Amino acid sequence: MRAICLGGGPAGLYFAISLKLRDPNAQVTVIERNKPDDTFGWGVVLSDETLGNLAANDPVSAETIRQHFAYWDDIALHHKGQRIVSTGHGFCGIGRKTLLSLLQTRARDLGVDLQFETEVASASAYMDDYDLVVACDGLNSKTRLEFQDTFKPDIDVRRCPFVWLGTHQKFDDAFTFIFEKTEHGWVWAHAYQFDPDTATFIVECSQATYDAFGFDSMSKEESIATCERIFADHLDGHALMSNANHVRGSAWIKFPRVLCETWHHENVVLLGDASATAHFSIGSGTKLALESAAKLAEAVVNEPDLGKAFTDYEAARRLEVLRLQSAARNSLEWFEDVERYLDMDPVQLNYSMLTRSQRISHENLRERDPKWLADAEGWFMEQAGAAKTAPRAPMFAPLKLRDLMLANRIVVSPMAQYKAVDGCPTDWHLIHYGERAKGGAGLVYTEMTCVSAQGRITPGCPGLYAPEHEAAWKRLVDFVHTETGAAICCQIGHAGRKGSTQVGWETMDAPLPSGNWPLISASALPWSDGNATPRAMTREDMDTVTAQFVAAARMAERAGFDMIELHAAHGYLISSFISPLSNTRDDAYGGTLDNRLRYPLEVFTAMRAVWPAHKPMAVRISSTDWHDMGVTPEQAVDIARAFTAAGADIIDVSAGQTSTEGRPVYGRMFQTPMSDRIRNDAGVKTMAVGNIFEADHVNSILMAGRADLVCLARPHLADPYWTLREAARIGDRQAIWPQPYGPGRDQLWRLADRAAETEERV
Repeated sequence: MRAICLGGGPAGLYFAISLKLRDPNAQVTVIERNKPDDTFGWGVVLSDETLGNLAANDPVSAETIRQHFAYWDDIALHHKGQRIVSTGHGFCGIGRKTLLSLLQTRARDLGVDLQFETEVASASAYMDDYDLVVACDGLNSKTRLEFQDTFKPDIDVRRCPFVWLGTHQKFDDAFTFIFEKTEHGWVWAHAYQFDPDTATFIVECSQATYDAFGFDSMSKEESIATCERIFADHLDGHALMSNANHVRGSAWIKFPRVLCETWHHENVVLLGDASATAHFSIGSGTKLALESAAKLAEAVVNEPDLGKAFTDYEAARRLEVLRLQSAARNSLEWFEDVERYLDMDPVQLNYSMLTRSQRISHENLRERDPKWLADAEGWFMEQAGAAKTAPRAPMFAPLKLRDLMLANRIVVSPMAQYKAVDGCPTDWHLIHYGERAKGGAGLVYTEMTCVSAQGRITPGCPGLYAPEHEAAWKRLVDFVHTETGAAICCQIGHAGRKGSTQVGWETMDAPLPSGNWPLISASALPWSDGNATPRAMTREDMDTVTAQFVAAARMAERAGFDMIELHAAHGYLISSFISPLSNTRDDAYGGTLDNRLRYPLEVFTAMRAVWPAHKPMAVRISSTDWHDMGVTPEQAVDIARAFTAAGADIIDVSAGQTSTEGRPVYGRMFQTPMSDRIRNDAGVKTMAVGNIFEADHVNSILMAGRADLVCLARPHLADPYWTLREAARIGDRQAIWPQPYGPGRDQLWRLADRAAETEERV
């Protein structure tokens, strides 16, 4: 095989090494426009996991690299005069020049032809002369541009400007993050040692701060001098240095996130930053390049058909690359929005920073640094006003909403049962909600409870509009209060244009075969082509429905509910006023967001007026319509502020289900970022929902300050005792079980202890 690598960075060199190891007869050439010791970075960070992968691929180069590493276990946060350190993270750094030199030596020893100071032509110039053309030509890949119709690159230039500097100040004991508040806003640095004398020092800030400083008009020297002044307390008189001598001006750039639909074209394949980039804040760009290089070499040696080899390579690497890019995206977005967190207590800020990529979870932190996490959990419990007990995870912290004290932060989400008869809850509901209240959650929600027969979603939906409804709910609430420690909330709503449909296990969102009732909504727009067209509400309709919500709130109080929630999400009646996708009115209730909120706030205010002042009220909102023309997460902050100003105590942050044209992006904890934004930008209490299913998720969300309560739906359908079972699994022995279930608790605890001991031995 005759192969050529376009670019002599880590990706090209390591591919050449990996190919020669597998096929010593391969003729491999690496061409690079720069000199062997030219480089425009400072240090490279790798994890223990990556070191293990390098050793498995080439023990010789891995051992040589390892001998030049600077190791550290600690991560340090500097913020408001405090330094907080956590340990057990297992990183190492090496100078980029050193890494390149070691890889160059190993490549030469294996017979690779290295050609430096050689201008790299377009990839097409090499395709006829070589069996394989590996385009590792970097972030600004000419190859990716030449064949962009095939590669279909998606390049997203991110928001924060940054500059890559170095210093002889020592940061040899920790990977260090420094946040400094200046006269023009916050500026932060990522610093880490990579040899005995030198550290990387990346300075970053928001665009607004960058503009206020005037960095764009500064020379490189002026820019560096400004950064030295900002971080003087941390540099101890050491200078900051730039090796970007090829760059005019201040050398600040923005990070481009690169994705490609495919990585190969005929006998050309992309590698390294040419195919995919990972943000420097998780230090995985070189990791991706090295591990992908090894896998590409393995694929082309094992599979004679080059097209099939490329397919195998992409299949082997794409998912891992996407995972790392997803973690990197989470991390870079945290830094882009970091100013929302910088007024947090340093303990919570540090936790938020450590878990920003979602690759490090709560229990993972316990494995890394049990003492730091135990202290952080103690801080969280103290902030929550918990009684002094043995340390407990954040999910077991109490929360007070007005006069209601919740025993913990777990919420059983509203989940439609479709088992009501003429709007009346039945024994099914008594057993269903009773079991979940016994299961240990602090708060149990009813499914959406409708304010009128014509406000129901389906004939199986419950209501609060008749005396028998009130009596049935009171029986259920009394059971919860008598037999469990849970509080119970009634979610109150009106289906609007999504009403008069079949129950969930029939045809979802489809009209009834017969007996449909008339629909009302903000505008005369049907939910879908198959649904009936609603009537646009008149002022008289609004007054009637408001009165129905008020009557339902009064019934909920007489039934003994601890809390009520206005359902203003998911495309139902109140939501239909908020979203511009369903509200096309031209009166005072349509148009601007303020106008679209007018009627929802009227309803909420009327309910709050009759709901006891000592009891809390929540509002569920759709924080995005998942549609370019719909409600945005930024607008959701204003929506949350408006309801909070009207008397809401907590915002239940959901998303979507407002239009059939919405395009949601699903994933683990996929709606939590919206709760995070609303909580920390608007300064209000929130509930997080959406694909949350482990105690680890819950504790990470709470400890990082991304929500005040965490709602779980499907896990509670599968297991009413989810809270008690998860408590046992993570070693908590303070959860209160129903007294008759004591023997079951004891057995579960014994089994959980045995499982933990077995895992420790393994």
